[in-house]
Amino acid sequence: MNYLLSSSPHLQIYKPQITSVLSILHRGTGIVLSIGSIILVLWIVTLTLGESTYLMYSNLINNWFGKLIIFGFTFALFYHLSNGIRHLFWDAGYGYDLNHAYISGISVIISSLLLTSMTWLIVYLRIV
Repeated sequence: MNYLLSSSPHLQIYKPQITSVLSILHRGTGIVLSIGSIILVLWIVTLTLGESTYLMYSNLINNWFGKLIIFGFTFALFYHLSNGIRHLFWDAGYGYDLNHAYISGISVIISSLLLTSMTWLIVYLRIV
């Protein structure tokens, strides 16, 4: 017997909206933060194991790929924080209408980008 397996039509007709994309991104940044926490714990462990181990770990992190990972972790941290504040307002019963949901979603993206940029400017310019 030859059966044709039908796929669900939602994949062909679904148009991603900002709310769904931000929800998926929130979950993704949670995973990134979990992995980044392991990297931070490894950093602390290398500090306890001595100077040679720390220098080896430091050389690993201080190349372009390591800095890209830390930059991504920083963005994930600020995005997750900003979206968590948005969810706290939703838990309090504010911002459920579609217009406010879109405005708060865009503000989450903007605040995440601004906070990440400001943090890395402070790091590279050594302002503080």
